[in-house]
Formats: sequence, C-alpha cells, structure tokens
Amino acid sequence: MLQPIDRLTLAEFERSPTELLERLDDTGRALALTVSGRPRAIVLGVQDYERLVELADRAETIESIRRGLEDVKAGRMMTLEEFDRAMRRRFEERGDA
Repeated sequence: MLQPIDRLTLAEFERSPTELLERLDDTGRALALTVSGRPRAIVLGVQDYERLVELADRAETIESIRRGLEDVKAGRMMTLEEFDRAMRRRFEERGDA
C-alpha cells in the first residue's frame, strides 16, 4: 500500500538528494517536491512506481473487458467468419486484394 506523501521544497531535495532517497527507501513515503509552495513533482520508490503501473494496467484491462461485454450485450459483435468476409470485401473495394 502506498504511504502518505512527505512535502519538501525542490531546494531542500537538491541539498541532500542521497539522504532523502534513503529516507524514501526506509519509510516508503513518497516525496512531493514543491516550487513556490506548489507541488511540482512526486518522487516514488521503484517498487511503488511498479505497483502503480501494474494497477493502471489492470484497470485498463478490466475496462477493455467491460466494454467488450457491453458490445456483446448490445449485439455489436460478429463471428470470425463474418469478420474475415468483411475485411476481404474492404480490401477488394480498395484494390488491395
């Protein structure tokens, strides 16, 4: 699980990046780097980043499955044979066959 975020200025990070990255590894808490008081970047540990990428990939897969199931439910589907015939017609019309 992702930990809360620690906030610090970009200048603070630039003064001791190695120490702060070690703290990130020790605590698991991401760092929000601020400029003029506004968050500008997030520094995450590699494991947290990889976990976020995996979760995003899963969410995209689930959404694709959901859309596919909606298509089936709405009758927006065809057999492989129907698809093959449709593609052959399309290529013949374009002169690509």
